[in-house]
Amino acid sequence: MTAGKLGRKIDGLPKITGHAQYVADMKRPRMLHGKFLRSPHPHANIVSIDLSKALALEGVQLALTGDDFDQSFGVIPVAQDEWVLAKKKVRYVGEPVVAIFATDPLIAIEACELVEVEYEELEGIFTIEDALNKEKPLIHPERRKASNVLRRVHQKYGDIEAGMAEADLIIEDTYEYPGSTHVPLETHACLAEIEADGKVLLYTSTQIPHYVHRAIAKMFELDPARVRVIKPEVGAGYGGKSDVFSHEYVSVAAAMKTGRPVRFVLDREEVFYTHRGRHPVRMHLKLGISNDGRITGIDFEALAPGGAYASYGVVTSYYLGVFMTLPYKLDNYRFTSQRLYTNAPPCGPKRGHGAIQPRFALEMAIDKAARALDMDPADFRMMNIIESGTETANGLRITSVGMKECLEKVLEVSDYKEKLGKLPAGKGIGLALSAYMSGALHPIYQNQMPQSGVQLRLDRSGEITILSGTADIGQGSNHLLAACVAERLGVSTDRCRVIEADTSLTPVDLGSYSSRVTFFAGNAALMAADKILLMIREALAEKWDVAMDSIELADERVFVPGDEDKNMDFMRALWVTEEKFGTLGATGWYKPPKIGNRFKRQSVGPSPAYSFTAQVAELTVDEETGIVSIDKIWAVHDCGYAISPTICEGQIEGCVYMGVGEALLEEDTFIYRPKGVYRTPSLLEYRIPTSVDTPPIEVHLVESHDPEGPLGAKEAGEGPQLSTVPAVANALYDATGVWFNSAPFYPDRVLKGIERAKRQAERRLVAR
Repeated sequence: MTAGKLGRKIDGLPKITGHAQYVADMKRPRMLHGKFLRSPHPHANIVSIDLSKALALEGVQLALTGDDFDQSFGVIPVAQDEWVLAKKKVRYVGEPVVAIFATDPLIAIEACELVEVEYEELEGIFTIEDALNKEKPLIHPERRKASNVLRRVHQKYGDIEAGMAEADLIIEDTYEYPGSTHVPLETHACLAEIEADGKVLLYTSTQIPHYVHRAIAKMFELDPARVRVIKPEVGAGYGGKSDVFSHEYVSVAAAMKTGRPVRFVLDREEVFYTHRGRHPVRMHLKLGISNDGRITGIDFEALAPGGAYASYGVVTSYYLGVFMTLPYKLDNYRFTSQRLYTNAPPCGPKRGHGAIQPRFALEMAIDKAARALDMDPADFRMMNIIESGTETANGLRITSVGMKECLEKVLEVSDYKEKLGKLPAGKGIGLALSAYMSGALHPIYQNQMPQSGVQLRLDRSGEITILSGTADIGQGSNHLLAACVAERLGVSTDRCRVIEADTSLTPVDLGSYSSRVTFFAGNAALMAADKILLMIREALAEKWDVAMDSIELADERVFVPGDEDKNMDFMRALWVTEEKFGTLGATGWYKPPKIGNRFKRQSVGPSPAYSFTAQVAELTVDEETGIVSIDKIWAVHDCGYAISPTICEGQIEGCVYMGVGEALLEEDTFIYRPKGVYRTPSLLEYRIPTSVDTPPIEVHLVESHDPEGPLGAKEAGEGPQLSTVPAVANALYDATGVWFNSAPFYPDRVLKGIERAKRQAERRLVAR
């Protein structure tokens, strides 16, 4: 296989030359601009709204309030708890209350300032303790169950009591993982207009065009055939554009009411309020270990305050536990999680959704256990790694595993064993492993239809047009599709053109989330390409009077090896094929196999395949200031087969980069001043790693060739982030002798930990 490995990224040049079109680049005649008036209170009843002064301002064309929308919404069907604009009450600082549309964005901003809203303030719910306190006010009193707990999950596998009784050593601790937000380069934006035939057209920066299409049709009670959603270029999402948002709904409403195009571009501060970022999680983990290093049981609890609305919180409550059975052998396991409502911007999915927080706790606990048994942490992990062709205690089917190869490689390139415990004072090295899925088994709404579809069109020019509903958000899914088709048909990716994410042109794909695109869309593309391949071989076999299986396609030619008379270029072969079959086209689709159904309520977690990662972090700690400097990170990832090694490596580097941010810098998303005011709603205050903060990252790929993956490929865009923060935490212990169970590792937190350890050591000396 070579075609997918060669050639530049097919959509790279438009992006680096400025030809790519994003929503904010789009302009229409008579276009209106939308702006929100947002709530200044975290929790309050809306007594009245006076729009008169705003509507009197010249240039203002329309104002919308919650009374203009009759339906609540939510991306998950079982949690439709959000309103397009606040209805009767507000639930977090920054919640949209009024939408103003004007001929100029500055006029819309001025009009928002003229709106008069009277509030009756209510007590806010900000902490885990607040949310669990039954005496506190309900954020959603309309819910059938009177509670600030959105979802509680309890699952038990094997015999956890027997597993803990069998253990010779119990490691038990509480861990805190910070909330954080995505900070995509492009802010959220959309443009709505009514086409000449009355069809609603919405351009939007989204990861889920299909779900946006469904949601718009449902909200406005439209025939879905009268709604068209187009995803233009997207300047990154990382999960933050996986919801349907208020600005999309109000823009469509305004376009329908005024008959004019409407553009809505959130500013950077508004993106922080829109949020949908990582849940902060408090975790308690109990790990049972035998003297020979076997894991006898894990008992895990997680509490996740998730903001004012559900978003993907129901799914998060499962993700907080379901992947803990990987990548280690584990027969006895119990987990309980609770996703809580609080008066804060709603959390949602961020890269490595729900799996990063428990991985932080588990990988630290494993290091603690190995050291308590006087074992090398790498040896401890190696003896417990799960094998291919097995099933986990909670029913996850494991098809291919390159975990041992990943661990061996990362130990080799980092010299981990030679450095552990032997580096100079203030320096340390740490190891962590992880696993992640290659797409969620079930769609967001229940159906038995394909989850990804591809159509191919080939014509006499020799161009291959690939139509797909996938959402390329910078991760390279367009190139993936081209590479899969090019590989099958023996041509260059330069011959392929991808038309993506237009609900009136392309077949359905559920979107870019849960690392599903490579596996799902890649297999769909291969199915379609195989149909074309069969047609070409049949047509040429008839023309040349040879067996079909003797014909090969490679290097832009169709030929019979060893017969110079039976050799023609690809375009000429298409002509011959069209002569026989007529206009050329084919469809492909993918539905994941029915797996993971042994246990009740197991709709979240099963995947067609799982990827595996090993990482080592080496760092330096200044014991006088507490400043942590990461010297280097080595990342080795089992991606099945690297369809494009360069893109795979770039995705892994991006994961490590974001992990470094969460390890050292990012937390302030969830730190609120009194009355719930956001503390860091700009890039002046919210710190993300710069090129100065990002350490050297060395990436290696392990190719386990998954038997069901497209060309053998698996996930590579989220899973590698899971290992970064625990690897840094374990390196911190190696450098300081102190366990830091709470991230991020701020200088003051590290300094206090070092000083506390010194005082405890001094007291022990005095006691002797």
